[in-house]
Amino acid sequence: MADISAEPRPAPPLTERQEARRRRILDAGTALACQGGFEAVQMREVAELSGVALGTLYRYFPSKIHLLVAVMQDQLGLLHEALRTRPPAAGAPGERVAETLLRAFRALQREPLLADAMVRAMLFADRSVRAEVDTCSRLTTTIILEAIGPAAVPPSDSRLAAVRVIEHTWHAALVGWLAGRAPVDLVTTDIRTACRLLEPAPFNAFDR
Repeated sequence: MADISAEPRPAPPLTERQEARRRRILDAGTALACQGGFEAVQMREVAELSGVALGTLYRYFPSKIHLLVAVMQDQLGLLHEALRTRPPAAGAPGERVAETLLRAFRALQREPLLADAMVRAMLFADRSVRAEVDTCSRLTTTIILEAIGPAAVPPSDSRLAAVRVIEHTWHAALVGWLAGRAPVDLVTTDIRTACRLLEPAPFNAFDR
């Protein structure tokens, strides 16, 4: 009898042809989201735009939520690459993280419908999308830690706690902005305030 408690085997790596097909699907989902937001991303339209059969699309992404969370991961990857090419220039760690997140926020402001689609997908994701959501979270954490600088590796428990608070603030600020409850200046203030948790101060004990 098979051991059902064993960890699932990782999926085999995609071939070059499969990677190209997946890339077309992601590009199609991104384009539809940019044009019409969450509601515009319909799996049949994604299949037609990417040139793949609908059944094939579902083998790559079982649902629209899976697809849009993958689009979020893809966008975070692009941000990560851009930041490595042009890292934040501020001097203090908190200022570098704020610069990084505000750069990402400006990019989202240029594509608000895409931002809305990705954030909705993250909010609607259930346990079946947990692995993909966790990947997005880890990538966000990596981006923040790299913005802090080499001293953040390996990060202390208190430093990781501060990063989690920054991530929570970042996500909540995006939701408020997309819902029309938080104007741009308030989002900017909240992000800068949360990032100050990374600065040494008499009232905290980070990295002691």
